[in-house]
Amino acid sequence: MKIEQRYWTESEGWQTEAGSLPNGGDAQWVLVFGGVEKMREAAWLQETKQRYPKALIMGCSTAGEICATRVRDESIVTTAVQFEHTRIEMAQVDIGQMKDSHDAGVHLAQALDHEGLTHVLVLSDGLKVNGSELAKGLRETLPQGVAVTGGLAGDGSRFQHTLVCADGVVMEGKIAALGFYGERLKVGYGSLGGWDVFGPERLVTKSSGNVLYELDGQSALGLYKNYLGDHAAGLPATALLFPLELLSGEGGASLVRTVLGIDEAAQSMTFAGDISEGAHARLMKANFDRLVDGASGAAKASHETLGSAAPDLAILISCVGRKLVLKQRIEEEVEGVREVLGAHAVLTGFYSYGEICPHGTITGCELHNQTMTITTFSEN
Repeated sequence: MKIEQRYWTESEGWQTEAGSLPNGGDAQWVLVFGGVEKMREAAWLQETKQRYPKALIMGCSTAGEICATRVRDESIVTTAVQFEHTRIEMAQVDIGQMKDSHDAGVHLAQALDHEGLTHVLVLSDGLKVNGSELAKGLRETLPQGVAVTGGLAGDGSRFQHTLVCADGVVMEGKIAALGFYGERLKVGYGSLGGWDVFGPERLVTKSSGNVLYELDGQSALGLYKNYLGDHAAGLPATALLFPLELLSGEGGASLVRTVLGIDEAAQSMTFAGDISEGAHARLMKANFDRLVDGASGAAKASHETLGSAAPDLAILISCVGRKLVLKQRIEEEVEGVREVLGAHAVLTGFYSYGEICPHGTITGCELHNQTMTITTFSEN
């Protein structure tokens, strides 16, 4: 596996961060992350197509771009990959043409060739998709043992528009899935959070899909406003500082859900994934050191999955809520990943509205929020 990584900023223009592909035309895959406004522009896409004419170009808008150990906003990061023994195949859907997010996951999984399929990477619109239903459709339809990782596109803390680039076309409402084929490719993954729970355990007394209306018979939005105090005016972004932990029963692993939008009239909150009626939940708050430790833990888990192989490429997908909390310390979590994975691995990624990765005993994939999720690749 050979990799060339480049980035673009307003002040520096295009710069090479890592590696070199003298014959860029041999790259089969370009992964791109960028700010919404930059992703809308045609210049970067035209230049990338010219540089890598044979490559599938896949990516999304972000709430921050990761390039090596730097985190930037409103930049463009491209990571071009030339495989030696691996084949890739892309599938895509427009969520507006699907019955629902579960149907979209099923359609994507069916569209990929299952013969020899090793792994699937998914990048999805971050506002129009129910991430947990998307993950469910994928894992129910893909072959046993094929894992899925990826994430939901971001739009900073604005929550207005998100974009996905699929085969060189950038648009809203899109979900792209990339299938990897070949026995020589090793893929590792890990996902950890680092948030502390606080307050009493509460019962979800009214919800519908990923829309939460009541906790303990009270308005969920009202409860959040009480906790947020003066920060309530900044909803929904400020709710990212207080994600919701869903408890999966005695001895089971919990999932974290984060807010995507609010409805004052209905007094409801829309989350990135389902909030099941009858579930028990607790509010969470940030712990700076544990957030950084969580990123390092995810890196260790992804590395362990690879076995003895050293990763060539690592895709880091971290929740926008972590970025809002860590602020000027945000690069500490990326530096923690570098320490675990070593200097050889090329690091790319983005801050997201949701992360997709296998979870606990669930085969395939699940939606996570407020985690650092890492996918590592090694071709030997």
